[in-house]
Amino acid sequence: MRRRILLLSVGMTTLVVLAFAVPLIILLRSTTASESKEQARYRAEAVAYYVGDKDHTAADITAYIDGLQNDGPGTISVRLADGTTLGDPPPGGVSKPTPLPSGYDDGGDGGDGKKGPPKIGDADYREIGGGMAVEVGVGTASGPASVCLYLTADQLYDGLVPRVLFLVGGSLLVLLLSIIGAELVSRRLARPLEETASTAERLALGDMDARAPTTGPAEVAKVGAALNGLADRIDEVIAVEREAVADLSHRLRTPLTALRLQVEALPDRERAEELNTQVNSLERTLTAVISAARRPQREGRVPHCDAVEVTRNRAAFWEPLFEDQGRDLALDLPNPPAMVRSSAEDLGAALDALVENVVAHTPDGTPARITLTREARGVRIVVADKGPGIPLGAGERGRSDRGSTGLGLDIARRCAEAAGGRLSIGRNEVILELATP
Repeated sequence: MRRRILLLSVGMTTLVVLAFAVPLIILLRSTTASESKEQARYRAEAVAYYVGDKDHTAADITAYIDGLQNDGPGTISVRLADGTTLGDPPPGGVSKPTPLPSGYDDGGDGGDGKKGPPKIGDADYREIGGGMAVEVGVGTASGPASVCLYLTADQLYDGLVPRVLFLVGGSLLVLLLSIIGAELVSRRLARPLEETASTAERLALGDMDARAPTTGPAEVAKVGAALNGLADRIDEVIAVEREAVADLSHRLRTPLTALRLQVEALPDRERAEELNTQVNSLERTLTAVISAARRPQREGRVPHCDAVEVTRNRAAFWEPLFEDQGRDLALDLPNPPAMVRSSAEDLGAALDALVENVVAHTPDGTPARITLTREARGVRIVVADKGPGIPLGAGERGRSDRGSTGLGLDIARRCAEAAGGRLSIGRNEVILELATP
């Protein structure tokens, strides 16, 4: 989301900058040309005044033009009344002088014998080869003359590049500022939303301690507060439900104790032993229910444990029996801890069920191996043996082709599924896959 906000802001700013920059560049080009033409007109008029002075000869005018060549852009040429061209004419030559309007004299003495400034005409502009020629007519003692100042295309637009570069630099600065501003705004908007989404995912996975931030824009903070209220309510409901289950289990202990006493008082000892076994099983079930109800208070809403440590402990528990039966129990465990999304009690029960299957359904002396490896999204535990193999369908609850109830593999399967993984059964191995917390 933050990237989309950033791209949208930069895109809009770019469009705005282009909308202003393109007309400005066109305006700068036109302004630069106008300034160059105006400067050329001033220089051409200055030469025209000099040419119109009747005291200046053609040699004086040539020397004057040569002296002006380095004072500014453009080349200057003069076409006298007799057709002689002085200086460096533009491509195509200097236009023939046009007669001056009435009221202009031809020598500058004003008709009264007194010397005055020469009369000049209006400037005429001609485009030549991409450049510009500025021509100014002037009256002389010999007749009308014409002064031409020619600017090439480069000279006409001299000074445009620095202005355009300044405009481009300003545009880039605006874009940079817009990127920085968009980044700050997108972080302020997107970060609380991302954290809120992450909180929702954690709640969906069962982490009821997760809480969303209540900072940022008012709308985002309101969503976070609502999500936190929902999480609090769910936590309360779960706590009440588990407490009710534990309380109900405790209440069942009293009639269960009375039932045990009545069973022990039966005169038929064989029947009493059979019923006592069922009572013991019921008592273990109640104990497991109470333990499961109380477990979140000890381990948090999302249980976790070190699979390496639990596997090592369960292997140590079964090692004496393996030695008595002449079996080898090999362990292949990594050194660092491997955390999984399961309680130590549940994982230990699943491993006990798998190892017990090996002991119960393989001949004495059959070796076994427990291998634990890390994977991209969790832990993989393999319990393998070299026995006759596991029959098809042995993993279904209450079904086994080897004389058992099938509860062992079902316990392991439920542990794997509760931990976000799965149980796979092969011919001589059972694979327990568990997710990380």
